[in-house]
Formats: sequence, C-alpha cells, structure tokens
Amino acid sequence: MSIRSAVVLVVLTLIPALAWAQSHEHAHASDADPTSAGGAAAMGGPIVQTPHLKLTAMRAPNARDSARGAEILRGLREGIEPYRDYRKAIADGYRIFLPNVPMKVYHFTNYGRAIWEGRSFDARKPSSLLYERRPDGGYTLVGAMYVARKDATPDELDARVPLSLAQWHAHVNICAPRPRDRQRWRETVNGQMKFGPAGAISTKAECERENARFIPQVFGWMVHVSLDEGFEAQHAGGHKH
Repeated sequence: MSIRSAVVLVVLTLIPALAWAQSHEHAHASDADPTSAGGAAAMGGPIVQTPHLKLTAMRAPNARDSARGAEILRGLREGIEPYRDYRKAIADGYRIFLPNVPMKVYHFTNYGRAIWEGRSFDARKPSSLLYERRPDGGYTLVGAMYVARKDATPDELDARVPLSLAQWHAHVNICAPRPRDRQRWRETVNGQMKFGPAGAISTKAECERENARFIPQVFGWMVHVSLDEGFEAQHAGGHKH
C-alpha cells in the first residue's frame, strides 16, 4: 500500500467520528480536533494538551528564532497569495476535508504536498490551506498548516518552525471501532463520544477492552499559521510571534 493510500484509509476510518464531533457541541474546546475540524485550537484560541493532543514543549525565545519566524511568515504569505481565490487552490490539487460538515475553519489539503513535506520543508508550500466559509458559499483564506513526519524529533521540528515561537501538535491515543462495527461510532459516555479523536477512551488497555483498534498517532506533526496573527496561539503563559 502506498503512503498516500494509507493516509486516505486512516482519514476514511475516522470520518464518522470527525463528522459526529463537529456536529455536536459536547466537547470542550481543548478536546476538539483542530486538524480535521479547524476548531478553536486551530485558529482562534489556545491549544491545551489533552490525552488526545500532544504538544511540543516551548523553548526559550531568542533573536535568531524571531528572525527565522519572520522569514517563514514572509515565505508563507508570498507562497499562498494566489490561493486567496479558493478556486485556484482546488485547481492546483487542494481538496476540502469534510466540506459538508459545519466548521469554523476548513482544511484544503494537497496530499501530494503533504507526502513531500514529510521529507522536506519550504515555507512557501504548506500542505494545507485554512479557509473560513462565507455566507455566499465561498471561502476566505485565513492561514495554512505545515506537517512533518510522525517520528520527527523536537530538533527536526524546531528546524522547520522554531519551538520558541509555536507548538507543533500531534493527534494521539485514538480508539476506533473495527470496520465491521461502524455503528459503534455513535456510542457515548456521559454525553461524550466514546471513540475517535475527541473520545472518552485514550489508552490502549481501555480500547482493547472495547474490542476496538488503538491508533497511537494518526497523521504526522502539524502546526497552524494565521495570515493575520502569525503562529498559532499558545497555551496559557505562551506567546505568539
């Protein structure tokens, strides 16, 4: 199976959970899935580490990182300027993730770029573009997302986007029903979804007791950048570039 096929398979497996989570106001903002949902944690609120969301540790700010951050932002804004017209993004191979599910921010992802970005980094070529939906049905460009390999080290992530300016995040400890048990996606625990990236189950032992599949990490490391505000909001006590 190719890398791209594997990514698509994982996405299809989790779509029931992502759609359900985004159509119900049952989770705290910190429990939302910013990757698929573009919720509060993605572009408009602090990111807080949870059992399902792993964050890199912040490093001490310094002048060198500030200069690098400014260079990344310049490259990003230059690279995605043509995509202020969302139709250009679609024409260039970006695909809308869950377009029919109401969300604060929609991810337009170019899966070919995502695979390339796992190995290389170019600030001008993010794998995902972030858009807000307009009342007229169109989209307004508000930011972008960079990705890195699942096994990237903190130093490797820092070499892409400095850890003193932004926290990379990864979606971890996901419990998913087996393919034959798709109806189980709607199971809840005290009003919270049982399975998926915002689910009540977050350990392998709990997942195995449910006869379900435990996914230690889905997708690679990610970091969002806002066109207006720069690097994504940090947790309490953090800062933005």
